[in-house]
Amino acid sequence: MTPGRTPRVLVACEFSGVVRRAFRDRGHDAWSCDLLAAEDGSNRHIRGDARDLLNDGWDLLMVAHPPCTRLCNSGVRWLNAPPAGKTVGQMWSDMREGAELFSAFWNAPIERIAIENPIMHRHAKAAIRNFEPAAQTIQPWQFGHGEIKGTCLWLKNLPKLVPTEIVGGRTPRVHHASPGPERWKERSRSFAGIASAMADQWGGHVRRIGLGAIA
Repeated sequence: MTPGRTPRVLVACEFSGVVRRAFRDRGHDAWSCDLLAAEDGSNRHIRGDARDLLNDGWDLLMVAHPPCTRLCNSGVRWLNAPPAGKTVGQMWSDMREGAELFSAFWNAPIERIAIENPIMHRHAKAAIRNFEPAAQTIQPWQFGHGEIKGTCLWLKNLPKLVPTEIVGGRTPRVHHASPGPERWKERSRSFAGIASAMADQWGGHVRRIGLGAIA
């Protein structure tokens, strides 16, 4: 990054704007992108496929919540015993499509990359190009939210996220959310405390590197 230039941040797979706003509040040229419209109506949101933007000169790619149902351990059973109305072939096709999306982000021509995703099963790992193990697993209760929701972070040229506020309470609120058509939105919404830590720590890292400091 050229010294003195405002860091450009792409927050992919985010419609809520939580992570985008955290980076914007700290002076970054941050944009979110999702197939859905921005929940907050921001004009800093691009509606479309984030893969079409990967060559646009970003300093940091933060992939908030890529579709992961077919990649995570909790969904591996569907590859052999599909839900009603689906076939085994469709489940494997969906899994490969999810792996290709992850691969596109992980192998993007961007210097610094962070991707959130639950723990993956072995078939997903084998299908991802240049797969590497997750750098760390974080919990909301490490960042001011008294809840349980383990999230893995895949990091490229970024430091591990350091907990900012350990709090009590270990409630799996999102996991126990009532079934319904909007449940997936709540499950994919970022925690403000984690978003703030990302913007402070990773955004600060990008600025320091841009100014010539040692990583």
